[in-house]
Amino acid sequence: MPTQPIERPADLDAVRDSYDRAADNYAHMVLTTGVGDIRQHPWLKASIDAFADSVDGLGPVLDVGCGPGTVTAYLAERGLDVTGVDLSPRMIENARRLHPRCRFTVASATELDLAEASLGGVLGWWSLFNLPRHVLPQVLDRFARALVPGGCFIIATHVGDEDVVRTEAYGGVPVHWTTHQWRPEPLAELIEQAGLRPVAELRLPADEHSGPGVVLMARRPG
Repeated sequence: MPTQPIERPADLDAVRDSYDRAADNYAHMVLTTGVGDIRQHPWLKASIDAFADSVDGLGPVLDVGCGPGTVTAYLAERGLDVTGVDLSPRMIENARRLHPRCRFTVASATELDLAEASLGGVLGWWSLFNLPRHVLPQVLDRFARALVPGGCFIIATHVGDEDVVRTEAYGGVPVHWTTHQWRPEPLAELIEQAGLRPVAELRLPADEHSGPGVVLMARRPG
C-alpha cells in the first residue's frame, strides 16, 4: 500500500534558511566546546550506545536531522551501516567535510521516501522539535513503517508545554524557527500510536546550554 504524503510544514523554508546560517557556528561550537558531542555527556552517550547495541545487525540506520554529523560518525565507528540526512545543505557540507568517510544527504524529515521494513534503526536526535505538532505524528508513523520488526527508534527533544519562537541561536546567529516542546508522557503516547513500543526513557534536567530534555527509545514489535 502506498504511503500518504506528509504535510509540508509552512515554515520549512524559513527553518532551512536559519540552519544554513547557523551551520558554520554550530559546527565550530561542536569542535571547540563539545556542545552536541555525545562523548562529552555520559548519559547521552549511554543512550546512543544502547540504541547501537539494539539495532546492530538489523539493517541500515538513518540519522534524521544529523547536523554536522557527530552522531552519524560515532555510529559508523561502532560499525553500523548509517546515513545522515539533514534539511540544511550547509549542515551537510560541514558533515561531509568533518566526516568524509560517512554518507550524508540533504533531505527533510517530511520528504523522506522510506520503504516498508527497510531500516534497522532511525534517530531523531534533537532534530524533530521544529516539526509542527500536527506533523510530528505523521513523521513518526512513516518512521515506524520503515523499521523492520525489532528495529528501534530513538528521539531526544526539549521538554515543556510551550512553542518557543527562536530569533537567534548558536552564538547570536539570526534565525527564525519554533521549538515545539513536549512532555514525555504525550510524546510516548504519539510513539505508541505510530505502532512502536517504548522500551526506555531518560529525563535530563536543564543545564547551562539548554532547558530540560527527554530521550525515548521504542521498538517495532515482531
